Amino acid sequence: MNKLLGYLFTPIHYLFFGLVLCIFHPIQWISLKAGGLEAHKKSVDIMNLFLLGTYYILGSSIKFTNRFDLPGNRPIIFTANHQSMYDIPPLIWFLRKHHAKFISKIELTKGIPSISFNLKYGGGANIDRKDSKQAIAEILKLGERMKQNNWSAVIFPEGTRSRDGRIKQFAVGGVATLLKRCPNALIVPVAITGSWKFVRYGTFPLSFGEKMTWSVLEPIEYTGGPLEELMLKVEKQIRDEVEQTLI
Repeated sequence: MNKLLGYLFTPIHYLFFGLVLCIFHPIQWISLKAGGLEAHKKSVDIMNLFLLGTYYILGSSIKFTNRFDLPGNRPIIFTANHQSMYDIPPLIWFLRKHHAKFISKIELTKGIPSISFNLKYGGGANIDRKDSKQAIAEILKLGERMKQNNWSAVIFPEGTRSRDGRIKQFAVGGVATLLKRCPNALIVPVAITGSWKFVRYGTFPLSFGEKMTWSVLEPIEYTGGPLEELMLKVEKQIRDEVEQTLI
């Protein structure tokens, strides 16, 4: 039934998803030119709220939980598992007060209405995976901006999306590079569940009626020591939260 209803409602979802991107492309441009980065950020936040609304066209259930009083006056590295591109709009919207920036593939900075514009001018890091020097330099620059502006970053240490929801091994590199420039950043794990089911049949049809959750887990204060141990702790928190939903 999920697949059958997906055939019916996926075209409507894509229509509205695309309309939001096209409408907000000039809005972002005007916001940036007239009001600077802060106005641009607000336009991006609102755009992602509308993108989030398109999930409901497919009967999706969306739940974001945060039991912790996260600081608003220091950088945070939100460290999440990655299941699909649909992970991202809820993270931007629900974490908006933390000015969360993303590390993205440089290929995405061209050709996609709104998304490419935001990646170019929004303050994140756009990396070339084939050029490690460029990638490290961009992430270091992001870490510096985080320190200067009390921004936060969202990073997916698995490096690629999980097709079945199971957690892949977390890499240390991205978090380690950010901490070089922003050593006072708080590490906050975020567990994402159900997003992989949304795209279980590929890009068409999307699966109808899926339950998706974003859960902020216990923050970790990094005070030194092997970063491998830090990432194992982050990975375990997220794995314990996610894989209980796969049983």
